[in-house]
Amino acid sequence: MNRELLWFGIVGVSAMLLHFLLVAVILVPFGLPPLLANILAFLLAFQVSYWGHRHKTFEAVHVPHRQALPRFFMVACLSFALNEAMYFVLLRFTPLDYRLALLLVLAAVAVFTFVFSKLWAFAGKEQAA
Repeated sequence: MNRELLWFGIVGVSAMLLHFLLVAVILVPFGLPPLLANILAFLLAFQVSYWGHRHKTFEAVHVPHRQALPRFFMVACLSFALNEAMYFVLLRFTPLDYRLALLLVLAAVAVFTFVFSKLWAFAGKEQAA
């Protein structure tokens, strides 16, 4: 479990940094609205997240790619829906800067993503049943 948490943190922070940099440094400064930029950044960061978790975080679990990918994509989409809703609320109803709001949201959603990734997306047959 400690190894999983360590790798989840490393992979998650890598995907989060990519996500954050795409939104805060590239897409929004070049004119894209923050919520649209957030969608594009999610799609790119998903690649880092899936492959990193598959090969590092949950490497000891032998789940076929054809099973893990759609499950993890569903977890990621649910996480992203939560992310986008929280981001919208923070942008609309608080005076927070979009960058700080995004960091808060990404950190909060990480817990949800770990739990559902471990218990379902990358779970072996005996765990996911």
